[in-house]
Amino acid sequence: IIKLINGQDVLKYPGKKMADDLGSEETTFVVEEVAAIVKEGVENVLGSASYHHNKVNQWTSSIVEQCLNQLTKLAKPFKYIVNCVIMQRTGAGFHTAISCYWDSNTDGSCTIKWENKTMYCIVTVFGLAI
Repeated sequence: IIKLINGQDVLKYPGKKMADDLGSEETTFVVEEVAAIVKEGVENVLGSASYHHNKVNQWTSSIVEQCLNQLTKLAKPFKYIVNCVIMQRTGAGFHTAISCYWDSNTDGSCTIKWENKTMYCIVTVFGLAI
């Protein structure tokens, strides 16, 4: 189905809504919604676990997969990027920075820091409107 938007032809997929068909919350990155998904994913995977070097790859993959699965269930017109870092808690410093060039009216990011006595987990989600 083709729908004319602002003088341009846009392919509309059956069952998917176009930006003008949705409320503003449907087409914007809602940080609170994403944060809840990330926190749940981290808790499901790490819970009360203690840091074990040989489990970090499995944990990070599971956290990323769970977050992506839940984000796609929101059925919002976004592409998502999920990054997860797990670091043993040893007193060492960890510094990071992110810079993005995007449409700040629709796109966004959310970073969640989770910790226990043995490790830190930092998950960042980027949502880019399609």
